[in-house]
Amino acid sequence: MTIDYNKLSVRIHLDNLRHNFRLYKKLHDNVIPVIKSDAYGHGLAEVCRALEPEGATTFAAGFVPEAAKLRETGCTARILALLGPVDDGDIELLFKHDVLAAISHLDQLKRVAAAAEQNGPLDIGLKFDTGMRRLGFRPDELDAAIDVIRGSRLNPVMATSHLASADVPEHRANVEGQIAAFQAMVDRLADAGYPVEANIANSAGALVFERCRMDSLRQGITLYGGNPFDGTELESLGREFLPAMEVTAPVMQVHDLKKGESISYGWTYTAEHDSTVAIIGVGYADNYSRKLSNAGEMLIHGKRAPIRGRICMQMTAVDVTGHMSEGLAVAPGDRAFLLGGPGPDAITPKELAGWWGTIDYEVFCLLGMNRRVYT
Repeated sequence: MTIDYNKLSVRIHLDNLRHNFRLYKKLHDNVIPVIKSDAYGHGLAEVCRALEPEGATTFAAGFVPEAAKLRETGCTARILALLGPVDDGDIELLFKHDVLAAISHLDQLKRVAAAAEQNGPLDIGLKFDTGMRRLGFRPDELDAAIDVIRGSRLNPVMATSHLASADVPEHRANVEGQIAAFQAMVDRLADAGYPVEANIANSAGALVFERCRMDSLRQGITLYGGNPFDGTELESLGREFLPAMEVTAPVMQVHDLKKGESISYGWTYTAEHDSTVAIIGVGYADNYSRKLSNAGEMLIHGKRAPIRGRICMQMTAVDVTGHMSEGLAVAPGDRAFLLGGPGPDAITPKELAGWWGTIDYEVFCLLGMNRRVYT
């Protein structure tokens, strides 16, 4: 559900998405944009429509109903449901909406095979667990999976796995091990008569490990402008990706805060000198985390304004003393940038996530639940 009762504005720059996709395509011509969870808060259908003309022929959604929803928007490309079918309703949607599901365990495979006997042949993907230890067939389960497939109307066309720590430079040996394990399983599948499109590369993996650039690459966080190597020795590899999301909220009131006065719930901030604060119309009800209290910053007129006191349900106070002293008058109706903004002090996804105590993925997903506009 879109949060539509507030004054927050989420602007999605589709040109930046296209730029990020083209940049990633320099690594491999067959790139699968990962648009699960409403395209990380950027808009499922809108991102699909922006990238189909750029040559995207497969999109990766999350659960099967999300893949079906994308199909209903008019998407004609191949749609992969990374999380596979969970129940009978999901299995029905595979046939109804021509969804390629990643099948990850024997019981699931048998249920889909049984449905194919009634509904006709079905292309499927196979998910292999090479070390993430979430979903997927382990190497010792592959023969049993092949036996089920041989006696069914299922046609495996893709194999996929997921790298657990490709964004951690010191984990190189672990990543290499996962790639080798995946390749061995893909080879066994081919030897059994099922050559498939193999992909294991995520954004971080593809940027560093040429061996994991197999038949296709999945592009997740870099599509939206996140840098998987922020703060590491490999940071430069992701610097050209541009954030696609900007978030603003209105200034509601500006007033003085005298030395010794405290502000907001619990009086957790007390002014050390005479200052000026602006009250911004955003809070935790808008998915702007309370963890940012006394920690985060906003951008107003190109200058940073630190948060003062606790973030409330729909209001946050920021210090604009410096703005006033520099002639950057702040007034009701101005917009404060929570993410992005003009100039060199734009708030980056990494910064906001750091103050928040999380990662940029969560920042995008949560703030993207507010009303979006596209440019």
